[in-house]
Amino acid sequence: MAELLFYEKITAIDKDKHRHLRIGEIRDYAFTAKTNSVPLTTVEFFEAAREYPIVFAGPEGQAPVPVSLLGLRNEENLFVTAEGKWQAHYIPAFVRRFPFVLAPAQEQLLVCIDSGHPAVGDANGQALFTQDGEPTPFLQNAISFLRQFQTEAEQTKQFVQRLKDLDLLQSVSAKAELKSGGSYQLNGFYVVNEARFRALDKDTIDDLFRKGWLSLIDAHLLSLGNMGRLIERMPA
Repeated sequence: MAELLFYEKITAIDKDKHRHLRIGEIRDYAFTAKTNSVPLTTVEFFEAAREYPIVFAGPEGQAPVPVSLLGLRNEENLFVTAEGKWQAHYIPAFVRRFPFVLAPAQEQLLVCIDSGHPAVGDANGQALFTQDGEPTPFLQNAISFLRQFQTEAEQTKQFVQRLKDLDLLQSVSAKAELKSGGSYQLNGFYVVNEARFRALDKDTIDDLFRKGWLSLIDAHLLSLGNMGRLIERMPA
């Protein structure tokens, strides 16, 4: 499930079990090293477009979602060093919310953590609960971030659905030619067909503008120029 990408040991937060649990600051992003893309929400497009190619991806038969492309090969994140440092100014919210996540349970969403990460249980970290069992400001802020992310993800679905309704998304393949020789083929993602986009009628363009979606499409198209930066990051 994409929502739980790179999470390994999902544990629902419990005020009794986790009364004394502390969470350390996430500085090591090695947990993302085998992820070549992460979902984006539309509010992130302008920041992300400066550094990453933004494409649309998803299993066949399901609605695609916008993603920041982090690598051209499976299980390869070109923005994380061997020491776990993230080499970009903007880190997608999908990554920044870690180790917290909202996980589905029957008809509700539970606030969970990845209890397998070393930051969870750090004695010098931030407490989740007060001595009275109430959420600390740290936990409250984390929950607020998760809820905001969930809201923005739902709004992003509406944007993507509009692109589909207008038949603007097309499946493409990208071939990366390395300076050192050899090439890599990237398949299974979608981009906006620029010719169809520029041919939209005035009423449709005006509607996209009013909703703030016109600039999102332009940001997506502009971001595709970052594909060359990914190739430059690939090791010889």
